[in-house]
Amino acid sequence: MKRALVILTFNEIEALPKVFDRIPRDLSHEVFAVDGGSADGTRQFLESRRVPVFGQERRGRGEAFRAAMAKTAADAVVFFSPDGNEDPADIPKLFEALEAGADMAIASRMMKGAFNEEDISWWRPRKWVNLAFGLAANTAFNRGPFVTDTINGFRGISREAFERMAPDAAGFVIEYQMTMRAMKLGLDIVEFPTREGPRLGGHSTASAIPTGIVFLKTLWRELRRGRRA
Repeated sequence: MKRALVILTFNEIEALPKVFDRIPRDLSHEVFAVDGGSADGTRQFLESRRVPVFGQERRGRGEAFRAAMAKTAADAVVFFSPDGNEDPADIPKLFEALEAGADMAIASRMMKGAFNEEDISWWRPRKWVNLAFGLAANTAFNRGPFVTDTINGFRGISREAFERMAPDAAGFVIEYQMTMRAMKLGLDIVEFPTREGPRLGGHSTASAIPTGIVFLKTLWRELRRGRRA
């Protein structure tokens, strides 16, 4: 099984140097980055370390996923964001799950043994919203084991599964759409607990209320489509 590790970037120069050396690049047949238009030296940093960097025709995380799949013929693809939230040590686990037969593997921040960055506080709005969207997706579409983290972007996917899902979402909702469509198709989704670290630089470009509205619209769209992926 041919492996590809995709590094998703957009102005990550603050965090990237702190994370880069911990990325297990030797485990993949190819490693490349898809960049959303960084203007802070992110692209130059990666290229100086011999990591090919590809741009996107349009902005958005969904576009980055599709651009990545178009750039590789790998059978198993893992997506990693080097902002500090995602643990590079989990990358081998994602590949192992795919090679063991999973259609999609997710590093879960919500299951037993995991840690979400909001767990240090009693006020956990982002976590609660994630859980609510997860419950809605599982209730509406899931025919297999309960998926605890339907939204996390730290995941791996088989090429065949990606092509069957045909995800067309534009932004951060791409992962949620992928999970719902995988559920509809009855695909094998595997999770393992991860520890979400603090962001090491930059800031999230996903504003809470507008992003929440997009998630609601995507959920409604998938509900209207019924069981069709």
